Amino acid sequence: MNRYIKIIIEIRDRQESDILVAQLSQSGFEGFEEKPNQLHAFISEAEYEISAFEKILKECCLIPGNSSPVYTIEIIEQINWNAEWEKDFSPVTVGNFCAVRAHFHDAVPGVAFDLVITPKMSFGTGHHATTYMMITAMQKMDLQNKAVLDFGTGTGVLAILASKLGAGPVMAIDNDHWSIENAIENVAVNDCRNILVEKRDSLEGIGTFDFILANINLHVILENMGLIRQHLNQSGVFIASGVLESDEEKIRERAVRSGFNLVIELTRDNWMCFSLINRPNAALL
Repeated sequence: MNRYIKIIIEIRDRQESDILVAQLSQSGFEGFEEKPNQLHAFISEAEYEISAFEKILKECCLIPGNSSPVYTIEIIEQINWNAEWEKDFSPVTVGNFCAVRAHFHDAVPGVAFDLVITPKMSFGTGHHATTYMMITAMQKMDLQNKAVLDFGTGTGVLAILASKLGAGPVMAIDNDHWSIENAIENVAVNDCRNILVEKRDSLEGIGTFDFILANINLHVILENMGLIRQHLNQSGVFIASGVLESDEEKIRERAVRSGFNLVIELTRDNWMCFSLINRPNAALL
């Protein structure tokens, strides 16, 4: 049986919670639940390494010196992820532009795009600041007949919205088999017939695009920035989130080295959404 570990971490403020989510999501943690003064983090028992986990806590100053860890652990025999999501899942609306709701909600009136997303274990419902900002940023994009890649698609929500905005062809990739299954289901429910969903571990050989969308994390963005530029058309744009405001300088430095101009689009709850504009004649450093 695939057991899970639930770690209850005592936190001091929202910023601390956001930093932990950003760090832990790069270390195998699959789900998070924010509570007053606590962050509940979920990870497969097979993936959990206490030394790696406590290293992150120390870096976030949650275990200063030799003090006791500020967390407790529970073993969960089996998680019904659908039930976990559904118990607190409510529709998210981004103005009159877009609504993201589950299949068990009524349609949201008065929005241009009403998306049905059942998240299961995948990330991307609009509740988190990063997804909300990506949807907001897409409102001003001209995607009509543009080739779009959703890199790290999760639920497929960004690919689905791109398709609804007239993009085509649209490709959605992820390295997690559960996300791929979930994205395929959501694409079908939203009747988006021009989206190709593929499980991929790399951008190698994927073709070129007018827009690449990514709501992932700092490590993946930094590691792939050179490849991202190679897979953008000459005037292509990379729009991303999943990065904390405090990491802006790391993104900016790598962007310059990779031949991009960086534009900060939005900030929300300590997170940022940004665009990297291709500089066609830029020399790589």
